[in-house]
Amino acid sequence: MPKLTLHGFSMYYETYGTGQPIVFIPGALGTGKADFAYQLPWFSQTYQVIAPDPRGYGESRPPERDYPLDFYQRDAEDVLALMTALGHDEFTVFGWSDGANIGALMAANSPERIRRLVLWGGNSYLSAEEIAAFQAMRSVSSWSQRDADAMRQTYGDSLDALWERYVVGLEDLYAAGGDIYRSQLNGIECPTLILHGEKDPLVPSFHPRTICQGIRGSSLHVFPEGKHKIHAKYAAEFNQLTSSFLAGQ
Repeated sequence: MPKLTLHGFSMYYETYGTGQPIVFIPGALGTGKADFAYQLPWFSQTYQVIAPDPRGYGESRPPERDYPLDFYQRDAEDVLALMTALGHDEFTVFGWSDGANIGALMAANSPERIRRLVLWGGNSYLSAEEIAAFQAMRSVSSWSQRDADAMRQTYGDSLDALWERYVVGLEDLYAAGGDIYRSQLNGIECPTLILHGEKDPLVPSFHPRTICQGIRGSSLHVFPEGKHKIHAKYAAEFNQLTSSFLAGQ
């Protein structure tokens, strides 16, 4: 799959299918192909799906990933630039975890370009609860063996330093006030669906409710037993729900 040079680096992306475009934005350290393995085949039957690796992640290396205070905004600008380069003036966004934050910023910054928005596992600001959760998993050795092995296949021995930089980046952002896009929620104008796993260990349930309250006309669907990866654990239900949302049902 191709790369496009934009904003001083080469962004890797995969694309499948034909039709109206959907961009799938992965979570921290994630890649489009790996994070959405259960979504890309499904949605590419009806839509053109674009699945990028954000700068410094996966195949979009170099550069080495860093985390300035505006890293979410920078990622949003990168993905908007990618979609512009691909010729998509308007498109739908699916964003998971950090990708939800990036997608929401895209919709707030360029409301005329985003047709529909699907967010899950994200947070519009940083609270003490999730900072504590990330600090508790600061060492990769505390991760599940499956998650650690999957990430090491991509990053090898550089995983530990990359993850440490990410956690420090969150701590710095929290110390600076913690706002990611909470102050911009009322600028999101497109139809928006928020999904949440009620037992998500990383994102307390007040976050999706704050997002839903802040985006006029948005709706929230909760998976009572869901955790952070509801799109994988409950793939069939997730795909049906979000497909219905895209169809305006």
